[in-house]
Amino acid sequence: VIPFGLIGAIGGHIIMGQPMSILSVLGFVALAGVVVNDSLVLVDFINQERAQGMPLRKAIEEAGALRFRPIILTSLTTFAGLLPVLFETSLQAQFLIPMAISLSFGVLFATFITLLLVPAFYSILEDLRETCVGNKHSHKRA
Repeated sequence: VIPFGLIGAIGGHIIMGQPMSILSVLGFVALAGVVVNDSLVLVDFINQERAQGMPLRKAIEEAGALRFRPIILTSLTTFAGLLPVLFETSLQAQFLIPMAISLSFGVLFATFITLLLVPAFYSILEDLRETCVGNKHSHKRA
């Protein structure tokens, strides 16, 4: 999921017309933490539901429905909190703008990709596990 955040961050630099800098890379590091957290929230919820005996598809649907709002709100508040830095014109804030661009645009893009791809990849990996291993109760292992 981290590469999708990087795509959003690079796209943000293009949109804002700012060159990449070493502070952009520091923004990537912060971005990786936020994106991984969003993914963990979904995967952990799916695992909890499956541990209680819920079927895979239903657990994925429940995770998407019940974790959608917290994930979106967390990401939107992060983006909104960085907006003043993005549009700051003072000389003192100019060095922070590349980091804010990386973090804000990366979070926006990666959040939507996370909400779509993490459940899909989880389902695909579980199907492969059941097919290759032949163990239909592999979710109880976690």
